[in-house]
Amino acid sequence: MRTFKDRIRHAVMFELIGLAVFTPGAALLFDQPVEHMGIVGIISATTATVWNFIFNVGFDKAMLRLKGSVRKTIPIRLAHTALFEAGLIVMLIPFIAWYLGISLVTALAMDIAIVAFYLVYAFFFNIAYDRAFPIGAMPSARAS
Repeated sequence: MRTFKDRIRHAVMFELIGLAVFTPGAALLFDQPVEHMGIVGIISATTATVWNFIFNVGFDKAMLRLKGSVRKTIPIRLAHTALFEAGLIVMLIPFIAWYLGISLVTALAMDIAIVAFYLVYAFFFNIAYDRAFPIGAMPSARAS
């Protein structure tokens, strides 16, 4: 299992490399200034991180109240993912549309492209991270 320090390194590297790739690529793809896409990227990443924490705490509390457990089945995980993304869309689309001066529909299309990028990026980033920082090479957390 990864250590707390390793989880911090993973999260920081994920966001910094993601923004370094996303910002110029999105600027070219969406014909927007790099600075504007950088702001969109930073606001989106920060919002997603904060929303992730708030949503997961609330979702777990709701599960405890309704089911008496936080054990998630596949249908519950699908609902969890859909509700998380829907909440993020509600928060980010108006900001993106306002900040870039584009329509809500265009902002939604842009957000779908951003989500697609981050899905692919996360897949490859995590493979690379696991190779660069293998768990077996880390000190184990054995009880003495």
